[in-house]
Amino acid sequence: MADQGNGKVRDLSRPQVESLFEQKLADAFAALGIFNLLVVGKTGVGKSTLVNAMFGSDVAKTGIGEPVTRGLTHYLLPDSFLGLYDAEGFETGMAGDAILTGLHSLVDQYAQKPAQEQLHAAWYLVRWSDRRFEQAQVDFVRKLVDLGLPVIIVLTQVPTMNDVIHPEALEFASYIDGLDLPIAGNVVLTNALVDHFTHAPVFGLQDLLDATYLVVPDVAEKALTAAQKVDISRKKKAVAAIINQASTIAAGIGATPIPFADAALLIPNQITMIARITAAYGLPPSKSRAMSMAGSVVLTGGATLAGRYAVTSLLKFIPGGAVAGSAISATVAASMTKAVGLAWSQVCEIALGLDEAQRDRFWASGQVAEQFLVFFKQNPGTGASLLKRVTKRA
Repeated sequence: MADQGNGKVRDLSRPQVESLFEQKLADAFAALGIFNLLVVGKTGVGKSTLVNAMFGSDVAKTGIGEPVTRGLTHYLLPDSFLGLYDAEGFETGMAGDAILTGLHSLVDQYAQKPAQEQLHAAWYLVRWSDRRFEQAQVDFVRKLVDLGLPVIIVLTQVPTMNDVIHPEALEFASYIDGLDLPIAGNVVLTNALVDHFTHAPVFGLQDLLDATYLVVPDVAEKALTAAQKVDISRKKKAVAAIINQASTIAAGIGATPIPFADAALLIPNQITMIARITAAYGLPPSKSRAMSMAGSVVLTGGATLAGRYAVTSLLKFIPGGAVAGSAISATVAASMTKAVGLAWSQVCEIALGLDEAQRDRFWASGQVAEQFLVFFKQNPGTGASLLKRVTKRA
């Protein structure tokens, strides 16, 4: 932590910032928890394709699979916030009965556990081209609901042409909706993979995600936001809330104005903020060391990289270049912190758009600090604009 000597707070060293950032990242990842999803469907229905499209990972290949009952495997991705219960090779009849028996035992077992460890939603997948929804399937869905699971029925591999959904798929969905099953909302129509023969595009993923948010408990919502790869706006909304909270805390720190030289007092709060931002974007926990090193470069120094930029800018406008009598008030503390958060969120969005190898190189390079400062300068409340709003002259 910052060393207080002779009444002043000295710079936090880079190793100190890096260590604190790594700790706060671990806390932020742990706080998100896991979104537990049950996916059921016959062989060939496209479960893996849909899950991969929504969550960006080949769960069956990269996840740690543990059989929990006959025909039911639980996959937990080491670098994600998704727990997937996969009813493999599900068919109606005996296989369905075995899975239901296992699920009943599982639900009973988890009933005594915290809410974040329970099953949060179920996707029941039906291939549109089957064009049949048998009584055994109707019974299965009802029994899933009886177990207390919110069930979303999803039609998969639905073709479109010029944004027009195949009319027989619409008719099939309407038929299932007409069965008056106790499901969450209406049947969702999807296509999770571009068909290069018919040129049918990917569609329906946003609808499925929205339907899932409507049923997921509050305790799993943050994990779902971090895990999903479809809707960046939901991640941004979560990040905006984190930044606003940190800015409020920073304003409290600056309520009794502190000298610019003591701006290191703001760093712990900013570290917590950017750690939570990183987790909210769903960036991989296994890279926390690299992200902590990159973050420490950004937030090293008595006034932080952001604060130093503000001070340098102010020197250009104050006669004689003196800021000794200037102070960080509640307004400037909140403004600086918000600018730091917005800039870091833009850095995270760059990382989110890279493949794994590119992302590793990005965190290890000097580009992080460079991009951060570029974004920071572009944000309101930094540089010369602080002169009019937040400084006090000696």
